[in-house]
Amino acid sequence: MTDGAKASANGGGEQVFILMVEVGRAPEDGLPEDATGAALVCYCGAKDEKAAVDATVAVLRDAGLSPLEVESWGTREDPLGPVDIAAEGHLMDRALAENAVIVANLTTFRADDAGDDA
Repeated sequence: MTDGAKASANGGGEQVFILMVEVGRAPEDGLPEDATGAALVCYCGAKDEKAAVDATVAVLRDAGLSPLEVESWGTREDPLGPVDIAAEGHLMDRALAENAVIVANLTTFRADDAGDDA
């Protein structure tokens, strides 16, 4: 499919961005009581990376989370991080079709995790 066909098929050139978001603690965030924060892998359909980051941060804040840092892992077409497109493609399709932010993975951080590599 050409870029022009992709643009018309998804309503204006949006693509799926892969974002890794680190969150801290916030009241009523739903994380386990002993967690110090979490890392979330999110998929978001947007026209550009800035719009994807802005939308993802807004949705996570609305959900009661406290985003601290966002790292882009590229797009579905050009992934930069450890993402299995074959296994996660249906979630990426959903993010684009529903104009949604999909949290594909959540890993909690705990204080006792800090020294495990020593």
